Amino acid sequence: MASTDHPPKIGSPAPTAPPARDVENRTPESGFGVLRQWRRWDLLEERVLVFTRYLLAIAILSTLYTGAQVLRQLHELFTGKQLVSPRCLALVDFLGDQIMAYFLISSASAAIPLTNFKREGRDTIFTDSSSAAISMAFFAFLVLAFSALVSGYKLSTRSYV
Repeated sequence: MASTDHPPKIGSPAPTAPPARDVENRTPESGFGVLRQWRRWDLLEERVLVFTRYLLAIAILSTLYTGAQVLRQLHELFTGKQLVSPRCLALVDFLGDQIMAYFLISSASAAIPLTNFKREGRDTIFTDSSSAAISMAFFAFLVLAFSALVSGYKLSTRSYV
């Protein structure tokens, strides 16, 4: 026996060959790159749908808020009476404009990256509609941001605040 040869230790497992790979019955975790890519695309599709739903929900909320403001203004115009006190009205206008503007820019910025990524692969009616919704949300943000500036100015110049 040479000095480099060591006797096998008692109790240690004997080295074994790695298990044979089952080529016909592979699972997605075993290395199919195509299935992994498909799964990634499915997750991306789900994310696009989630952000598009978020964009749609915020657009609906913004429309309802603006509709309520218009109805309030029309009521005030035709009856000459305010529904709530001027102090509360100024605060509600300012806070409502601020919150809606934040929601609009948030939803637009959340949907932009995934819509752009989807457009690189193929341009469909879905990506066109999503792009139009994003641009309209950004436009609505600009209008509400200006409205928030005006209501902030009105709020700061009132003596009853």
